[in-house]
Amino acid sequence: METALVSIITPSFNSEKFIAETIQSVQNQTYQNWEMIIVDDSSTDQTISVIEQFVKNDIRIRFFQLDKNSGAGIAREKALSIANGDYISFLDADDLWKPQKLQKQLQFLKENKVPFTFSFYECIDEKGNALNRIVEAPRNLTYHQLFFCNYVGNLTGIYEVNFFGKIAISATRKRQDWMVWLTILKKIRIAKPVPESLAFYRIRDNSLSASKVDLLKHNFAVYRNFHGFSYISSLFIMIGFLITQLLIKPRYIKKI
Repeated sequence: METALVSIITPSFNSEKFIAETIQSVQNQTYQNWEMIIVDDSSTDQTISVIEQFVKNDIRIRFFQLDKNSGAGIAREKALSIANGDYISFLDADDLWKPQKLQKQLQFLKENKVPFTFSFYECIDEKGNALNRIVEAPRNLTYHQLFFCNYVGNLTGIYEVNFFGKIAISATRKRQDWMVWLTILKKIRIAKPVPESLAFYRIRDNSLSASKVDLLKHNFAVYRNFHGFSYISSLFIMIGFLITQLLIKPRYIKKI
């Protein structure tokens, strides 16, 4: 396990305020055998120059740029295509890992003899202030549960390449991570998280996920386009999704 290489997939776009702290949270990992592949989605601010300063001083950080703004899905897929790791993990350019994140997850994978895991995470605001809440998940997450709610935080998921291969990432601009986890759970049926917070999710004022209407549209698209259900079936399934979001998911969000 100590020799296993972890590929960290990071898309970036106009993240000059956050990307340095994100990269530093990877460099601070107690498990050091990783490569961080950052693909910039045509940023118009100083994101690129900030990243390049880190690239100069750390050969484990690999940096690529897209010719035109194409969305996080395309950026992630580009990073995935050149990843060399035994494991694939994900970290967006404004989120943070706790120092023992990789070490604890790799140990968990080994001890439980499983090819995939994730963890709980805490929420911070745009300035990095704690929002005093932790997002947990079912201890035995089933495909059925995941079908109606994405319980896996993108910044926490890690999977074994030898078991799954490289799982293709959708070009859609939202919910690509959910589709990856659904692909995984369809194969292994049940997933267990490391039952503690190992990361910080930054809630930004202008993020896509902040818009409830947009979120509904993107979730509907998963049922319609990824699963292939008819328009009417997708509408009925969305009722189950909404019930889960309103009545079940809140039980896993705890105050600290």
